[in-house]
Amino acid sequence: MKQPFEWDNYSDQPYQLKDRGFKKKMRKKELFSLFKTILIALIVIPFSLLAMPFVRRKKIISSTFFSLGVDFTREPQATQDMLDELEVEHILVRFKLWEMHTLKNLQTFLKNNSNKKITLKILQDAEHIKDSKLLEKDLNEVFTATHNEVALFEIGSTINRAKWGFFSVNQYLKFYKTAYTLKKKKFSNIKLIGSGVIDFEYHYSAHTLFNLCKCKYDGVSALLYVDRRGAPENTQMGFTLLDKIALLSTMIWLSPKTTQELHITETNWPLSGTKPYAPTSEHECVSHKEYANFMLRYYLLAFASQQVDSVSWHQLIAPGYGLVDSREGIQKREAYSTYMYMLHTLKNAQFLRLDIKRDYYILQCLVNNQLLQIHWSLKPTTLRNEDFFTVYDKNGQKVEHELLKIGASPLYIFIANAQ
Repeated sequence: MKQPFEWDNYSDQPYQLKDRGFKKKMRKKELFSLFKTILIALIVIPFSLLAMPFVRRKKIISSTFFSLGVDFTREPQATQDMLDELEVEHILVRFKLWEMHTLKNLQTFLKNNSNKKITLKILQDAEHIKDSKLLEKDLNEVFTATHNEVALFEIGSTINRAKWGFFSVNQYLKFYKTAYTLKKKKFSNIKLIGSGVIDFEYHYSAHTLFNLCKCKYDGVSALLYVDRRGAPENTQMGFTLLDKIALLSTMIWLSPKTTQELHITETNWPLSGTKPYAPTSEHECVSHKEYANFMLRYYLLAFASQQVDSVSWHQLIAPGYGLVDSREGIQKREAYSTYMYMLHTLKNAQFLRLDIKRDYYILQCLVNNQLLQIHWSLKPTTLRNEDFFTVYDKNGQKVEHELLKIGASPLYIFIANAQ
């Protein structure tokens, strides 16, 4: 990236823009688009809220629901070894348009993982946002090199944060349309997803889904973080994670711009004590235990919604927020085991129902024709361990206590003789 946009290699994101005059100037240029964003949101969001009860659940393919973000340039051999160990069937790979020299390495990595479903997240910089011809040239090169291995191309990311280069939805739509036009001309078989709005800022999502741009999505991407609210069950403006998913799913259902696919392409919690690698302040950071618990519960809630086609955890190796710390060699965190057991247990699961009563959660599904209940509670309690229970903790360790402690760490309870 060029000035005033600079990349922070510690947290894997751009630095905050410090030039207030530049930000003010750019936002002033985009006032018309910002006005449209507000106007569209005032119409779309209330209507979507009314329509939420009428949106049906989809049939989610559990094997590709559990996706994992990876950096193909970071510890490549260790990354490949862990992907093989995890047996993950869906990965999301980031590619930076300002690092076109890494394209051959990307090709090699994708071919080594051609047995997996791959989402390629194409990250923008200011130069490619400004220069449509450069963008078309480089996208053409990327699509040519990778289209045989990639199932989904996510075009752009984090469009509602100025430090990522976009100052309005109109700017993003112009950026996305370049990719869409190229698809129509030369790559009709590829699938493009957008719009990459981060957090619960659905006024931007509304504008990306309801507009006059001559372009469409093959699915919608969202960076649905809830880390600033603490636990994934916590509310924001009265909305739980399930409510946020339902509202966005409804907007997608109503939009003429997209197919009915929703992919959460980035989410995580920052880890305490990892500055400067943590992408937020210490106030938002959590312990290793909380990180593993929150990750698992986020996945369980998103899976229970049956409205999300995939969730990509961000990411495998990252000292400040990943499953693995790479500061002093490869060190797998507790969450690595939690992710592995979740994936191995649920990748062939058939969802049945989610029951919530007084902050006590029970997700029920069938796994190989056996009933599995996953229990957790925001208010610690106990449950008798029955003779027909086989119980495992979040990391796959068998639990044989007479009284089961039900709390923040979910327990997997397999129930015998269920068909």
